[in-house]
Amino acid sequence: MQDDISYLLLTPGPLTTTKTVKQAMLVDLSTWDRDYNDIVQEVRHALVNFATQTDEYTCVLMQGSGSFSVEATIGTVISPTGKLLIVTNGAYGERICAMAERLRIPSAVLRCQETEVPDADRLRRMLKEDPAISHVAIVHCETTTGILNPIAGLIPVAKEFDCEVILDAMSSFGGVPLSVDKLGVDYLVSSANKCIQGVPGFGFVIARRDRLEKTKGYARSLSLDLFDQWSTMEAHRGKWRYTSPTHVLLAFRQAIEELNEEGGVLSRYQRYHDCQRRLVAEMREIGFQTLLDDPWHSPIITSFIYPHESWFDFDRLYELLKQRRFVVYPGKVTEHDTFRIGTIGDLNTDDIQALAVAMRESIAELKRIA
Repeated sequence: MQDDISYLLLTPGPLTTTKTVKQAMLVDLSTWDRDYNDIVQEVRHALVNFATQTDEYTCVLMQGSGSFSVEATIGTVISPTGKLLIVTNGAYGERICAMAERLRIPSAVLRCQETEVPDADRLRRMLKEDPAISHVAIVHCETTTGILNPIAGLIPVAKEFDCEVILDAMSSFGGVPLSVDKLGVDYLVSSANKCIQGVPGFGFVIARRDRLEKTKGYARSLSLDLFDQWSTMEAHRGKWRYTSPTHVLLAFRQAIEELNEEGGVLSRYQRYHDCQRRLVAEMREIGFQTLLDDPWHSPIITSFIYPHESWFDFDRLYELLKQRRFVVYPGKVTEHDTFRIGTIGDLNTDDIQALAVAMRESIAELKRIA
């Protein structure tokens, strides 16, 4: 890799960050330092404010990728007598299934096709038939396909049966407006390197305080004990239990400032939405088909079907685009050959237009060598 190339990462995260976010990491701080822990508290407060205007919620940060925080949540908040229902229509819902199995959490699965949205009536039937279910886990934006699941129609069904709701908002929080209290979310999980546009290194959980307070002793892991992590941060004003990613947190605070300067989540959503619409229009003009129908597209990432033509070779296309500084993403759908292009991060519609030019040039080169 050439050091002077600045790639545009058209992925669901890690993604392209601003120069100022990267520069924020050029400071070394101790995890015991009061100034550092004050920044932790500032970040926790800001995250809650993005999710709700009530004081019913709190925030806990957890080292590792977003999956660490998802596993910490389901491994901590479900009591030994509880049962989890997982709503899945893609790889990340399936990952929650794998976590539950590994943690030996009793679970049921509402499984849909990857190109379908979960049905509220089916969810209601499953909850009615199994009163042992205490928690429901749903992925908001399933980046396997780019589908945005209809959580406003699903969560109220879970609440009809007094279930606590765990929302994997990994790829949507900060880029799609939502209110945890209005939706009825008890635990929202996301990550530093997604729509808030930080860098990888930690995830976070925005939790209903009264729910989290009752989970002491439930955790099935020491390192991923969400309650202990939270209670330590509460008691020691921002102190993490174990070594925290100090540089990543500094970058994240800068990313939060830049999100606010942009106008907040709604403004960022509009930018992402504009980029995704431009992307689909350009790709269709080139000749690609989207996997999903337009009503189900999120502004986060879009899946495109491989063309059934002899010249097409995704690996070669990937390399040709990379030579032109654009990094796209392989597909993850099981029943279709696809690749994906993300529209989150530090990019705008001019970048999408430049990608379209690079795509046309790369395809022309592929056709010449086919």
